[in-house]
Amino acid sequence: MFVSWGSVVHRRRWLVAVAIVLFTVVGGAWGAGVFGALSQGGYEDPSSEAARATATAKEALGRQGGDLVVIYTAPDGGTIDDPALGEKITAKLRALPKDKVDSALSYWDTRAPQFADADKQRGLAVITMRSGDENERISQYPELRDQLQVDGVRTQIAGFVPMAAAINETTQSDLIKAEIVSVPLTLVLLVVIFGGLVAASLPVAVGGLAILGSLGVLRIIASFTEVSTFAVNVASLLGLGLAIDYGLFMVGRFREEIAAGRSTPDAVRRTVGTAGRTVAFSATLLIIALAGLMLFPQGFLKSVAYGGMSAVGIAALVSLTLLPALLGMLGKRVDSLGLPWRKKAKSAEDEGRGWRRLAGGVMKRPVTVAVPIVAGLLLLGAPFLGASFGAVTEKVLPASDATRQATETLNSQFPGLANDGAQLVLKGRDGKAPDQQALGQFIAAVDNVPGVSAVQPTGAAKDVVTLTAKLPGDSMSDAAKEAVKAIRAVQPPAGTDLLVGGMTAQVTDSLDAIIEQLPLMAVVVVGATLLLMFLAFGSLLLPIKAVVMSALSLSATFGVLVWVFQDGHLADWIGVTPGPLEAGIVVLMAAVVFGLSTDYEVFLMSRMVEARAKGASTEEAVSTGIAKTGRVISAAAILLIVVTGAFAFSNVAMMRFVGVGMILALALDATIVRMLLVPAVMKLLGNAAWWAPGPLKRFQQRVGLQESEDLPEGTSERERSPQPVG
Repeated sequence: MFVSWGSVVHRRRWLVAVAIVLFTVVGGAWGAGVFGALSQGGYEDPSSEAARATATAKEALGRQGGDLVVIYTAPDGGTIDDPALGEKITAKLRALPKDKVDSALSYWDTRAPQFADADKQRGLAVITMRSGDENERISQYPELRDQLQVDGVRTQIAGFVPMAAAINETTQSDLIKAEIVSVPLTLVLLVVIFGGLVAASLPVAVGGLAILGSLGVLRIIASFTEVSTFAVNVASLLGLGLAIDYGLFMVGRFREEIAAGRSTPDAVRRTVGTAGRTVAFSATLLIIALAGLMLFPQGFLKSVAYGGMSAVGIAALVSLTLLPALLGMLGKRVDSLGLPWRKKAKSAEDEGRGWRRLAGGVMKRPVTVAVPIVAGLLLLGAPFLGASFGAVTEKVLPASDATRQATETLNSQFPGLANDGAQLVLKGRDGKAPDQQALGQFIAAVDNVPGVSAVQPTGAAKDVVTLTAKLPGDSMSDAAKEAVKAIRAVQPPAGTDLLVGGMTAQVTDSLDAIIEQLPLMAVVVVGATLLLMFLAFGSLLLPIKAVVMSALSLSATFGVLVWVFQDGHLADWIGVTPGPLEAGIVVLMAAVVFGLSTDYEVFLMSRMVEARAKGASTEEAVSTGIAKTGRVISAAAILLIVVTGAFAFSNVAMMRFVGVGMILALALDATIVRMLLVPAVMKLLGNAAWWAPGPLKRFQQRVGLQESEDLPEGTSERERSPQPVG
C-alpha cells in the first residue's frame, strides 16, 4: 500500500503539494479563531459528587458569587475606615458595567468584619459577574480589571477568573516565544545534521504546516466540545516536534536512496514504502497512547487528547503527502546549498561504524550493562512512590505575577475567606427541605467531625439547603481531605440526600476518577501497542520488551519530576514553587512519554527486524539496527528536545513540568535505553527474541506491516514484504 502511495504521490506531486499547502494554510488561518474559545477549566470530574453539589446549589439558588475578590489597601498612615477612601471605592464599584457585573459586595457596604484584615489596612470587595459562561467571564475580565483600579490605592485582584485569565495570557505568550526561539534553532540544527540548507528546510516547513493544520482541526473540535488552552500548546509544540522528526527520517532515507544511485521516482517510492510506512505506524501508536486520555471524565484530559491526536495525525499526513511530493520535485537537488563540510562527509557505512562498535561492545557484556542501568532507572523512579496530588492553584504562576501575589495576600490576611472549605448541599427527596430541628442536629454532627469548624447555613430555596464548613489546614492537605470523607459519612436528615462539594472535594473526586480509569487506560494502550508491534515485528517478546523499556523510562522520568517539583530539590534553580502534582498533567505526561518512547522503539526495531529477515544473526541484526538508526534517533531526540523542551522555560509551572519531563524522558530514552539497554537485552534474549508460534507468524506475514528496504520495481506487494526469520 505504501509503495503504491509513493508512486501516486510522485506522479501527482504538484497536485498533492498544492492541495496540502492550501488545506493547512487555510485551515490554520481559520483555526486561529480557536484562541477565543479556549477553556481554563475541565480539571474536575463532571459526574462527581462535588460537581453535582455545585450544580444542585446553582439550580436552586443561582450562581454563587466570588468571581473576583478585590483587595484595596489604604495609603500609608490611613485605614480603610477613612470616609474619603470609602467614597472613592464605593463610587468605583457602583460604576461597574451592569451588563457584565451582577453584584459587588464590599466592606464599605456591609462593614462585615471578615471583609477587613486585623489592622484595618485592607478591605475586600467580592464581585459576581453576570455571564454564566466561563470563557465569556474570562474574556471580559481585562476590561473590568482596569475599571476596578482606584487612584492612590493599591488594588489587587484574586479569584478564579483572574487566575484563569493570567494562565491563559501567560501560556499564549510563552507559546509564541517558544516557537520564535525553537523554530530557528531547529533549522540551524537541521542544517548541521544534513549539511545543506535545502534538505534542512523541508522538515521545518512540514512542521509549520502541521501546526496550522492542527489549529484548524482544534477549531472544529472546539465547536462541539470544550478545548483547554493547554491543549493548544501541547498540539502546537507536539505537532511541530513530531513533524520535524518524521521529516528527518523521510528526508534522510530519500538522500540515502539517491546516494545509492536510484532514480528520483524510485527513491520517492522506496522512501514512502520504508520510512513512510514506519512513520505511519509510529504515529498510529502515539495516537493510541493519546486516545487513552479520552477514557477519563475530565474535560481537560479529553481536550488534550483531541489536540494531541490532531497534531500527530496532521504531522503524519503532511509527512506522507507533501514531503514526498517536494522530494519528487527536488530529486538530487535536495542536497543543494550544501555547506563546505558536506563534501567531506563520510559514507553511510562509515557514519554507522561508531554506533556498530558501541552495540558490539554492549553485547560482549550484556549483564554488566543491563543490570546497572535497570537498577539506576528504578532508583530514579523511587520518589514517585511518594507522589501526592493537588489542584491547579496560584502557585502555577511565577512569584512576580500580580494575580498570584493577590491570592497570597488573600490567603495570609483573610484566612477565613481564603480557605475554600466544604460546601454541603442537602436536597429533599419529597420536594421539601429538612425542618429546623433536623437541620440543627445535622449541623451539630458535622461540627463534631475532627478538624471541622464554623458550620453554618448559607442559603435555602425550595427543597435545597446549603451550608459551609471550614476544613482543617490548607484545602489540599491530607487533614482537609480526610475531613471531607468524614463529612460525607455523616447521616443526613431523614428524607434528604447529602452532597459535599468545594475545592478539596473536587480534587479528591477527580483523583479518585483518575485512579479508577487508570488501569483501563493501561490495558487499552499497552494491549494495542503489543498487538500492533506484533503485527509489525512478528515476535511475541519484542513488543513485551518495548513496553517494559518504555515503562522503565517513564518511571525514571516521573521519579525525577517528583523529586524536583514536589520535594523541592533544585526547585529554586528552575524557578518553581514545590507542591503537590496535578494528577491530570501526570496522566498527560504518561501518555505522551509512553507514546514517544514507543515511537523510537519502532524506528530502531524496524531496522533490526529488516536485517533479521535477510538472514542476519541476532547480534548482526542488532548491530545493523543501531548503526542505521543511532545517528537519526539521536538527532530526532535532540530536535524534539529543542521544540518540546521550550515548555521548560514557560512562566506557568504546569507547562514547565511538561517541558522538564520531556527533556528528561527523551534524553534517557534516546541514549541510555535505546542505545545501551536495548542491545544488551536483545543479546540476552538471543534467538528467542524473534520467536512466535507458527500460526501467529503466518498471520503476521499475511498482514505485512513490516517495513521493507528491498523494493525493486515490478514486484508484488507480497514479494516486497520481508519475511521474518524464526
